[in-house]
Amino acid sequence: MDQPRPRVALFVTCLVDLYRPTIGFAAIRLLEAAGCRVEVPRAQTCCGQPAYNSGDRATTRDLARGILDAFGGYDYVVVPSGSCGGMLREHMPHLFDDDPNLRGRAAALAEKCYELVSFLTDVMGVERVPATFRGSVTYHDSCAGLRELGVKQQPRTLLRSVEGVTLQEMAEPEICCGFGGTFCVKYPEISTRMVADKVRDIAATGADTLLAGDMGCLLNMAGRLKREGSPIKVRHVAEVLAGMTDQVPPIGERRS
Repeated sequence: MDQPRPRVALFVTCLVDLYRPTIGFAAIRLLEAAGCRVEVPRAQTCCGQPAYNSGDRATTRDLARGILDAFGGYDYVVVPSGSCGGMLREHMPHLFDDDPNLRGRAAALAEKCYELVSFLTDVMGVERVPATFRGSVTYHDSCAGLRELGVKQQPRTLLRSVEGVTLQEMAEPEICCGFGGTFCVKYPEISTRMVADKVRDIAATGADTLLAGDMGCLLNMAGRLKREGSPIKVRHVAEVLAGMTDQVPPIGERRS
């Protein structure tokens, strides 16, 4: 007897919704190909991370209550972002440490939350994707995805299955790009130095394209690369894995 397909809610994230919807469509394609029934709850809002990082717990709790209502009935919640995924999985339950009922609901939801590529490999058992991408790529490990969610080898495993891809590692792929959500606003000089160091590491690989799994990091690094006149293209890893790079120009570029 066939197993029922898991019912998955896609948490789109603000930056994907506003700046790069193609990432959301790529996530849906990958999840459906893995055998999931995918839904995108219309009531979803921000994960609350900007407010949380700024110390505004009241706003963060209000957003979290809405998330509990919108996403509570699914088998899994999948996020194409390590930072938003980390907020939901690691931080959201502690917003309700003073409320046992909401704490329990938040903890139950957190256990079902996964970053996109780690969900595909670790939960759905995906080892290969039928995509083609001609060129050399390097992969940046975003801080939240790496340190909060353990995303490291999963994207590399799937990238090696993409026809035409050559993966060229940075000397220090785990070093922060300097974005850090509100960090780049609070400490712009430090952030600028960090991203400048990062793009030097990226350029030293000789790769044609920079990939990552977090839109905030990608926007930050794409901006610096563009300001330096670099020809390196920037994309979310889901666009490559889903074979959708022909549908949208690289991040920071306009379709000619």
